[in-house]
Amino acid sequence: MEANGLGCFLPLQALGMEVTMVPGKGPSFPEPLREEQDLERLRDPEVVASELGYVFQAITLTRQRLAGRVPLIGFAGAPWTLMTYMVEGGGSSTMAQAKRWLYQRPQASHQLLRILTDALVPYLVGQVVAGAQALQLFESHAGHLGPQLFNKFALPYIRDVAKQVKARLREAGLAPVPMIIFAKDGHFALEELAQAGYEVVGLDWTVAPKKARECVGKTVTLQGNLDPCALYASEEEIGQLVKQMLDDFGPHRYIANLGHGLYPDMDPEHVGAFVDAVHKHSRLLRQN
Repeated sequence: MEANGLGCFLPLQALGMEVTMVPGKGPSFPEPLREEQDLERLRDPEVVASELGYVFQAITLTRQRLAGRVPLIGFAGAPWTLMTYMVEGGGSSTMAQAKRWLYQRPQASHQLLRILTDALVPYLVGQVVAGAQALQLFESHAGHLGPQLFNKFALPYIRDVAKQVKARLREAGLAPVPMIIFAKDGHFALEELAQAGYEVVGLDWTVAPKKARECVGKTVTLQGNLDPCALYASEEEIGQLVKQMLDDFGPHRYIANLGHGLYPDMDPEHVGAFVDAVHKHSRLLRQN
């Protein structure tokens, strides 16, 4: 979520939540959800698309300015991850308040997750209508859930987002776009994520590429997964790390990427070195 700033939280603003970005702290919700009755404060999720017209206008303008040089990827936070911010009031090292809801208020938790799913679907479809050529859903806080809670409170809504987005695009007569699911620290659910309706499964840097491929099979594309902190290394070492990563993943059904977002103090030159190394070693892989 850190890499996307306020963008992931725009649907929450449209639902009526106040969101501010606090320097050095990140997103903050001055009035978090504390009790079940707080759900009554939320607006109808169907209003989200109409409230976020300015986002779609920005996507269309960006697509025009890109002029086909690179694809434009739309994105959103996944329901469980968004729920954590709404309940915690911001970031948390434990997500204890959000997980308390799962244990003490399971019915209200499902109600909230359904509201978020119903808000995310038109938001993502609107991004495609506006010009996004792929969509990525970020379940950044998957690692705070073990397999049991993930399968109960995260995975069903991840699946439903993909299913509903694709259905609405078909109904609108629009071509489908690739969808990417990235569940940080969700290594325990790779097999389930590969069957959740997404063309691509993103990996963080804690997952071994060959083990990931064994989990997801040969028909799903993998994306990742260089440790973002590797960009603090020298440009020469970045090149070596990229080569090893590409060798481990192989040339088929793979998108080179970092295993999470960039950090504010990273040198843009080192980001460029990463991209250049990917291009260089990709060409060599294809030749061989």
